[in-house]
Amino acid sequence: MRRTFLFLLLFLLAATSAPSLTQSSQAPQPVQSPEVHSDHRVTFRFHAPNAKGVSLAREGADPLPMQKDEQGVWSVTTDPMEPDFYGYSFVADGVALIDPSNPLMKPNLLNTQSVVHVPGPASLPWEVSNTPHGALHRHFYRSTVVGDDRDFYVYTPPGYDPEARQLYPVFYLLHGFSDDASGWTAVGRAHVILDNLIVQRKAKPMLVVMPLGYGAPEIVSRGLSSFRDANLRQRNFEKFRDALLTEVIPQVEKAYRVSKDRNARAIAGLSMGGAESLYVGLNGLHRFAWIGAFSSGGLRDDFSAEFPTLHQKANLGLRLLWIACGTDDRLIDINRKFRDWLKSKGIRHTDIETPGAHTWMVWRRNLADFAPLLFRDKVP
Repeated sequence: MRRTFLFLLLFLLAATSAPSLTQSSQAPQPVQSPEVHSDHRVTFRFHAPNAKGVSLAREGADPLPMQKDEQGVWSVTTDPMEPDFYGYSFVADGVALIDPSNPLMKPNLLNTQSVVHVPGPASLPWEVSNTPHGALHRHFYRSTVVGDDRDFYVYTPPGYDPEARQLYPVFYLLHGFSDDASGWTAVGRAHVILDNLIVQRKAKPMLVVMPLGYGAPEIVSRGLSSFRDANLRQRNFEKFRDALLTEVIPQVEKAYRVSKDRNARAIAGLSMGGAESLYVGLNGLHRFAWIGAFSSGGLRDDFSAEFPTLHQKANLGLRLLWIACGTDDRLIDINRKFRDWLKSKGIRHTDIETPGAHTWMVWRRNLADFAPLLFRDKVP
């Protein structure tokens, strides 16, 4: 009885001494971030009362300093932003952090970020529309070439019938450095873009295969400086080529209704994937007739050594060679040098320069412009 009495007494004392919900020690209110306004300005908020300084790091833009209120919430409102998807992070006292109030993420092997969607009209190719959609399939396999377990994604277009006689063309689409095999769908919205283009009859119905782009996976852990290691860089390109040609393509051609004709096979990619597309495609014209590179980076500037068999006769088999880069991209110079080299060799190609830096906002538009050109009897 005495112990019961003491327990009740302690419980009452604790209850009466507990802070009320009206006291300042109550839990902080949920933070709304990001908040997209009707005029396309966006307000970002981050609760960090002990931070000395916080800024907003946004894809394709300069950092913006944030201001702290009396509740310890840092905030900043941008100028109107063009409709698109933007990666961003908060930099608190020098440390980049994701937005804990936002579940939308931009996956990356080195730099995961949060994502804000500034919605636009349905006419934008990356906006989901109320039309038939294709399907996205994920495959896993053991690579004997690289010696690891890896994956690739396959997009099948609306109306794809695995039992039909029809054979589809296939487009191999490669991600960039530090992305994984999901990069073009999770961030690039490739499946949405193809849905819209195909339904609008702007692009031919096609399969899109998105493999893991590392022949030497250790290249990722060493960061961008790894491309200074010529042996590692070359091993990464060669092993990727071998895994694509001897493992991924045979699996795709066995599992799906795709043509094995080189005229029905395309390859393109962004950044590292752009360089891989050029390396694999231009050194394998008996396999690929359509080649594209978006902001390609990673090739040596000794182009004759990279493409030792490439000469003017390549024009007989090349249906399209499409070289694109943003004018604010740090890789614009090497891309211009490569295009000049192609001209010196008499090799026909399409030069594309657009506003923008090394960002997904450029590459989504590249894909939306490139895909409609594929597998046409006559390229516009």
